[in-house]
Amino acid sequence: MSHASAFQERLSRFSAARVLCVGDVMLDHFVYGTVERISPEAPIPVLRVQRETQMLGGAGNVVRNIAALGASATLVAVVGNDSAGQAISGLMSAEPNLTAAFLTINDRPTSVKVRHVASNQQMLRTDRETSAPLSGEEEAGIVAILQKEVTKADIIILSDYAKGVLTPGIISTVCSLARAQGKRVIADPKSVDFTRYMGVHILTPNAKELAAATGMPVGSDEAAAAAASKAVNTAGLEAVLVTRSEQGMTLVSRDAPTAHFAAQAREVFDVSGAGDTVIATLAVTLAAGATLPEAVDISNIAAGIVVGKSGTAVVRPDEIAQSMQSQDFQGAEAKVRTLGSAIDLIQTWRARGHKIGFTNGCFDLIHPGHISLLAQARGQCDRLVVGLNTDASVKRLKGPARPINSELARAIVLAALESVDAVVLFDQDTPIDLIQAIRPDVLVKGADYTVDKVVGGDFVTAAGGRVFLAELTPGQSTTNIVQRLATPAAKATR
Repeated sequence: MSHASAFQERLSRFSAARVLCVGDVMLDHFVYGTVERISPEAPIPVLRVQRETQMLGGAGNVVRNIAALGASATLVAVVGNDSAGQAISGLMSAEPNLTAAFLTINDRPTSVKVRHVASNQQMLRTDRETSAPLSGEEEAGIVAILQKEVTKADIIILSDYAKGVLTPGIISTVCSLARAQGKRVIADPKSVDFTRYMGVHILTPNAKELAAATGMPVGSDEAAAAAASKAVNTAGLEAVLVTRSEQGMTLVSRDAPTAHFAAQAREVFDVSGAGDTVIATLAVTLAAGATLPEAVDISNIAAGIVVGKSGTAVVRPDEIAQSMQSQDFQGAEAKVRTLGSAIDLIQTWRARGHKIGFTNGCFDLIHPGHISLLAQARGQCDRLVVGLNTDASVKRLKGPARPINSELARAIVLAALESVDAVVLFDQDTPIDLIQAIRPDVLVKGADYTVDKVVGGDFVTAAGGRVFLAELTPGQSTTNIVQRLATPAAKATR
């Protein structure tokens, strides 16, 4: 069985996987804007705010990754009785595969990290939080939740961000409950004292954390393996998986040979949240029946994908499958994206300052008119996304005899064109949902339209974008080609 086929077999079980995550949740708040002047009050830049976004951070980012993989997750955490806590609850409830099992503490603020960003550069981060450990009464509240939730889970993650939730008592309770039910516990540590994680099965420190905890060098494969082996013995672990950035990963197990995994990243844009992706993928894949080395292999691929994205992003199964199918992840098939993975890619493009263009169509039997339209569209932007009608929507629009080529064949031909950067299929009669999700800077249609008749044109212009009408190539259309092929003269020459 091939690498990709083995993953597809595991993937079929992802939807049944149930992961319990216990740890420190926080709200990640991003403020984006431009800097055009220095303040007259002090030698500091003035950020003119353009937009703000919020997302789940800390342990919340772990469960976001679990949901993106198609599995279900319950998050046990602490929030304050404040607007940030309400925002986190709202973000959790918006995800169908996520369940919040929160303890609300009135006098404990919810952790919030606010990042101010201009021209793709983070200017300032402000933190509002407490790292005080939970009181005995608060621990008891978490334990009561855990006693209900551990029984429902296939595997447990401890996501430690050193904000006070994972006290020694909570860690011990989780491990005892899991051990009684024969379930694995995986922990992402923040403490340099690994003995506080005794009872955990698998620890996932990064190289810096492993070096600090063991007092040993980790620069080479051999050194990292020796330090991880010390951690296994010191904390009584089943295994240590150490993430080593550009040096890949090293897995040291108590009862198996050491394994090194080469880094998979083609391009590193942002490493924030990569550890969350690793532990989430590891847990889901193990819950789906993979061996530990298999799960590490898939987690390593996921890490290589996520560091090529902007911000605390997630990885989806189709991206992992694509990466497995081809060592050249920049090939034509890799351009054919689901909407979710396309949005992640577009977010990274935007973070690099690229302008996003969008056009759409059936693109059945590619002809010079199509080539001209796409070239003109690409000339108006830095990255061009093409919305492609599915076979079902083409039949509704063009009749039962169309399309001539299947949606997969049409997508691959489009993706092979240099002018096209991504292809996304859509099943609706119009691409309005796709346009609203992508938010292109430039919306392109042929000049047989007028600006006021372009679907999504009003949405794009209201958001500060523009509509571009491309010149048409006379006499070029798929319908004309089909009609010519149907004539007796054409049939006689075939």
